[in-house]
Amino acid sequence: MKQKNTGWYLLFTAPLIIIFALVVLVPFVMGFYYSFFRWDGISANPMTFIGLSNYTALMGDEDFYTSAWLTIKFTIMAVVAVNVLGLGLALLVTSKLKTVNYARAMFFMPNLIGGLILGYIWQFIFSDAFRVLGENFGFESIFRNWLLDSSLAMYALVIVFTWQMAGYMMVIYIAGIQGIPGDTIEAAKIDGANSWQRLKSVIMPLLMPSFTICLFLTLSFSFKIYDVNLSLTDGGPVGSTELFALHIYNEIFGYSNYGYGQAKAVVFFLLIGAVTLTQVYITKKREVEM
Repeated sequence: MKQKNTGWYLLFTAPLIIIFALVVLVPFVMGFYYSFFRWDGISANPMTFIGLSNYTALMGDEDFYTSAWLTIKFTIMAVVAVNVLGLGLALLVTSKLKTVNYARAMFFMPNLIGGLILGYIWQFIFSDAFRVLGENFGFESIFRNWLLDSSLAMYALVIVFTWQMAGYMMVIYIAGIQGIPGDTIEAAKIDGANSWQRLKSVIMPLLMPSFTICLFLTLSFSFKIYDVNLSLTDGGPVGSTELFALHIYNEIFGYSNYGYGQAKAVVFFLLIGAVTLTQVYITKKREVEM
C-alpha cells in the first residue's frame, strides 16, 4: 500500500519538480556561473574568466547604489501603502456592508490586469488626464504630468503598485479575519471594548499569520517589480525610478554586460532572501496560537 502511494506521489510531484528545476534552478546556477566571466551575451563572442572582478567592481558602482537606494525607498512606501489599504479594504468588506460581494470583486479586479497594461493605463492618467484636469479645473501644482517630474514619478509608481496589489492582500486579510472565532469578538464587546480597542487588542494580534504572508509577498513583489516600472516610467525621468530589476535588465541587455549584470542579479537575490527571511522570522515569533 505504501509503495502504491509513493508511486502516486511521484506521478504528481515529479513533473512540478522537473519544471521548477528547469525554470528556476538551472537558470539561477547558470547566472551564478556567468557572473565570474566578462561576456557580452553573444554566443559567438568569447567568454573571459575574471573571477570575482564583477563583484569587486560593484563596490565602486554609483549607479548600483543609486538603484539599490531607489528600490529600498520604493519598497518601504509600497509595503506600508499596500498593507494599510489591503487591511482597510478587508475590514470594510467583512463589515455589514450591503454590497460586499460587488465591492470584493471591484477591489480585486486590478490584480487581474497585467503589470504592463496597468502601467500604460496609468501612464495616460498621470500624463494626459492630469494635464487636462489641471488646465480645466486649476490645482496645476497637483494636476500636471507626474511622470516628467523626478520628485513625483516615484510616488506615481507606488500608487500604481498599491492599486494593483491591495486587492490581492485584501483577500488574505479577509481569510484571516474570518478565521477569528466570533465568540472572541463577542467576549470583547461584552467586556466593553469599543471598535478601536477590538481592532488593536483582539483582531490585530490574531491576524499575525496574515501579516506574515502579506508582508512577505509585498516585500518580495516590491523588490522584484519590473513590468510596471518598465511600462509606466521606464526608469525616468533621468533615472529617478530605475529600480533594481530594471537596472539589471538594462545592464545585461542595454549595455551588453552580461557577466556584470549577472553579478548584480546574484547580489539582488541575496538581498531579497536576507530581508524576506528576516521578516518571516520576526513576524512568525509574534503569531498567537488559538
